[in-house]
This record gives sequence, structure tokens and C-alpha cells, in this order.
Amino acid sequence: MIPRLAVLVLAAAAPAFAASPAAAQDWRPLRVAELQALDKVTARVVTLRATLGQPERFGTLTITVRACHARPPDEVPDAAAFLDIADSRAPANGASVFRGWMFANAPGVNMLEHPVYDIRVLECRER
Repeated sequence: MIPRLAVLVLAAAAPAFAASPAAAQDWRPLRVAELQALDKVTARVVTLRATLGQPERFGTLTITVRACHARPPDEVPDAAAFLDIADSRAPANGASVFRGWMFANAPGVNMLEHPVYDIRVLECRER
């Protein structure tokens, strides 16, 4: 049997929605992602509530949550969100700087690599 973290790592490496963590386990799709955003220059930390498909702004970043899944209440809490993150100051002016799954319990598996900002998934909620 494949360990759960290995399944999550494989899901993070897949470019498409089809390889979502929900396919690996009985995760529940939810509508709102709670994200923690950090400005590394000012040390400002903000909690964002991003609804699926609705862009949220943080500094020069535009964050769009495409999917958000959580484990059922009777299992160990965890969340995974598929994010599109664009930066208005990127060389291609608004080009995507991150596209993929982020995991609440394993933030180092697949993370935004940005000189100014850090984004982390905290949890997924119904509303």
C-alpha cells in the first residue's frame, strides 16, 4: 500500500485537475479556501478567504482558487487547494507564478517560490 503522503506528492506533481487529492482518498470538495498570506518585506500576515473562481488580491498577487478539498470530519484534518497565482510585476506582466496543488499539512511539498510573498493553505470550508 502506498503511504498517504506519497499519494499527495504524486498528486502535487500532476498538472491536471484529474489527479486531485480527492481522487486519491475520500476528500470532500468545498467552496472556500482559507489562505495565509505573508509579505516578507513588511512581515505583514493576512488571512484570506477565497471563494472558488473568485480572484483575491494580496499585494501584487492575484490568487484564484480552482478547487479546495478537505478530509472528512472523522479523519485527521487536512486540506488541499489547487491555486492559480499571478503577479502583476512578473516579467510577462500578470503571468502565472504558481499553478498547482498546495497542501495544509505539507506546505513544503509544493509551494510558491516568490521573493516577496508567501502563500499557505490553512483549510477548506463550505462557506
